[in-house]
Amino acid sequence: MGLLVVLFILLPIAEIYVIVRVGEAIGILPTLALLIVDGFLGAALARSQGRAAWARFNRALGEGRVPAREVFDGAMIIAGGAFLLAPGFITDAIGLLLLLPPTRAAFRGLVARMARRRVTVAPRIIFFGGRQRGAPPPPYDVEGSAREVDEPERELPPGDRRG
Repeated sequence: MGLLVVLFILLPIAEIYVIVRVGEAIGILPTLALLIVDGFLGAALARSQGRAAWARFNRALGEGRVPAREVFDGAMIIAGGAFLLAPGFITDAIGLLLLLPPTRAAFRGLVARMARRRVTVAPRIIFFGGRQRGAPPPPYDVEGSAREVDEPERELPPGDRRG
């Protein structure tokens, strides 16, 4: 909830304030030109970084690796491109930080540390008969019965719940 308040209420107010202050400092036309130019440059940067991330993603798949880093980078590039396309200097700065590989790597490390703090890894505990025991997982070889699909249905004896 707090993040949504920041994104949809406080960030636009801050953007308007910064745009007005920059407009007072350099003039309205240069400010508008700067916002338009950084939108185009941001889109070009997002496109080039996106292509590079896509190539790394395909290379990881070709090598048989799980492309976790590449997926994270792709998500950050999409978010960075969206921030750069939004009008404003604060969102442009955030978008630029998400598009540049060094700052994206730092952000990836920060997110990984936050995730490690929130994830708890516990030993496998299996409950047997109401008591807790650390035991190996049950075997995957399960005995049972099967029937052919085209086999006609037959009536089961009373009390037999197979089916």
